[in-house]
Amino acid sequence: MIARKRRSAGGRTLKRRVAVRQPRKTFVIFCEGERTEPEYLQALKRKPSVRDVAAVDIRVETSHGGAPLTLVSMAADARSRAISEEAEIDEFWCVFDVEWPVNHANLKETIDQAHRNEIGVAISNPCFELWLILHFQDQDRWLNNDQAAKLRRRLDGSSGKGVDAAKYMPFTGDAARRAAKLDERHSRDGSPFPENNPSSGMHRLLAAVEP
Repeated sequence: MIARKRRSAGGRTLKRRVAVRQPRKTFVIFCEGERTEPEYLQALKRKPSVRDVAAVDIRVETSHGGAPLTLVSMAADARSRAISEEAEIDEFWCVFDVEWPVNHANLKETIDQAHRNEIGVAISNPCFELWLILHFQDQDRWLNNDQAAKLRRRLDGSSGKGVDAAKYMPFTGDAARRAAKLDERHSRDGSPFPENNPSSGMHRLLAAVEP
C-alpha cells in the first residue's frame, strides 16, 4: 500500500511548519552611570523585541570616576580575553557622556581607542538625560548637564536619577528617530565632536540590539 501525502482542500500538500529561532546575539555593555544608565539598559534588556533576539550582559563600571577612557580600556581588555577564550560574544559597547560645561578628558583619544579595538560607542552630549528627553520631545537647543537634568525631570515627573522604565520603553523608537535627526543636522552644519550638542549615539546601540 502506497502512503499518500495529506492534501488541503485546495489540493496543496500539507507540510508541518517548523519554527526557526534566530540565534541570539550577545552584547557586553559598559556604562559610566551608577543608576540612570544601568536601570535604563536593564529595562531595555527586558523588552520582548530585545529579549527574544539578544543576550545583553550589562557591566557597570563606577570606579575611577567612570571615565570614558577607562571604560573603553576595560571593554578592549574584555574583548581581547573573549577572543583568546573563544567566548561567544558578538559586540562590545561603551555608553558614556561628554559633559558640559566641562567635558570629560581625553574624549577624542577614547573614541580612537574604541575604533581601533572595534568597541561600539554610544555617546550622549551633554549627558544621558538628553537621550531620555528625546523619548518625549525634540530637543534642538544646546544644553548643559543641569539644564538637561531639570528638563528630564519635568518631562517624566521624577525626583531623582532613577528611571521609571514603563515611561520610556514604549518610546524608544521615537527617541531613536529624533537622535538620528540630530546627527543629520550636525552633519549638515559641520558641527565637529564634541560641539555637536545636543546629540546621542544611543540610537545606534538600539539599532544593534533591537534590529
